[in-house]
Amino acid sequence: MPNAYREIFSAPGTRAFSSAGLLARLPLPLTHMGILTMLSETTGAYALSGLVAGTFTFSMAFLGPQVSKAVDRRGQSRVLPVATGVSVLGLAGLLLCASTGAPSWTLFLFALLSGLMPSMSAMVRARWTEIYRGTPQLTTAYSMESVVDELTYVIGPALAVVLSTALFPQAAPLAAGLLLLVGVALFVPQKSTEPPVKPRVHDGDGASAILSPPVLVLALILLCGGAIPGMVDTMGLAFAERAGDKSLAGLVFAVYAIGSGVSGLVFGARRLSVPLPRLLLVGVTGTALTTLPFLLVDGVAGMVAVVFAAGVFFAPTMVVVMGIVERTTPEHALTEAMTWMIAGLQSGVAIGAAVTGVVYDRFGATAGVTVSIGAGALALALTVGALPMLRRRLERAERGAVASGAPATAPDAVTC
Repeated sequence: MPNAYREIFSAPGTRAFSSAGLLARLPLPLTHMGILTMLSETTGAYALSGLVAGTFTFSMAFLGPQVSKAVDRRGQSRVLPVATGVSVLGLAGLLLCASTGAPSWTLFLFALLSGLMPSMSAMVRARWTEIYRGTPQLTTAYSMESVVDELTYVIGPALAVVLSTALFPQAAPLAAGLLLLVGVALFVPQKSTEPPVKPRVHDGDGASAILSPPVLVLALILLCGGAIPGMVDTMGLAFAERAGDKSLAGLVFAVYAIGSGVSGLVFGARRLSVPLPRLLLVGVTGTALTTLPFLLVDGVAGMVAVVFAAGVFFAPTMVVVMGIVERTTPEHALTEAMTWMIAGLQSGVAIGAAVTGVVYDRFGATAGVTVSIGAGALALALTVGALPMLRRRLERAERGAVASGAPATAPDAVTC
């Protein structure tokens, strides 16, 4: 397994851009929890805190793909500094308003502006794709990126809580802004690995990538799948609070990430020739089935025992989704399409967490965990319905690649 990951870093510049990308992608989870913690500390209004933090998350889910669309048209080095600058100014305005007791509407305004934060995980994946398109190493790179995403979503929220409670309320959003500035400043100058702007050959090539059926359905599947870790976030915190120690929630989150991370690393290091649609079906089916044991959970210990298995299918499924997107999306729209995948996942996490909280407050723990079961079932239904279309699109992409003489692995298979 180590050899497969060592191999992808043999290409010049890969260590540098992936390291800078890691630094620049930490602000996303750090900002959401940082806003939540900062406002709960400064205003004591948890409802307002959640709404403002949610505004940032959904703003980025919508604006992130627009930033990536501009990147596809103009290049990373031209767009990322501008988007980063606006996002950091939005964070600065939010900090100022929170510190001075400004009207609530100003908090929402600056949270919206902060949502222009670029999706750095999509930018990093675009560079890996440019380097390893059509090779088994691309699957390994995607697997590693899924694991890195998991790590940032474990480290980021925990770091935000520590910074804003141990230092001062504004510490976490301030750290997020600084990390974003430094990370992008290190990432952008690395021109040797920056994907070139791909030409558009048809009049309709300017349309949003989300209008492509594969991109739309896969984003919806990830939205449903994201509701499962969203439920884990809420119920893990609820069970930990019931146990009298909120820090126990961190253990729940960590175990889920470990399950996903380990499986993602193993998946990316193996060499299997399996049709991508079949892998997607297996992954989503496994995800749906592993939500059923949540019905037996009634405490932190039970959650820890169950979430590891629930996380096992997460990273591999994300890798397969990105593989399908890479094969079915024109090169000139790939960064935007990948960002829609991440936006779908992030939106699902936010929606799942919010819905679970409402259901738990009204109906109790058992009802709360059923949110994940419903989300898993819906994701599976969408997958089954979409399989014929995805197969056709993959076959069409393969015929196009053969006709153009471009290198490509089999479109309906992944070597991993």
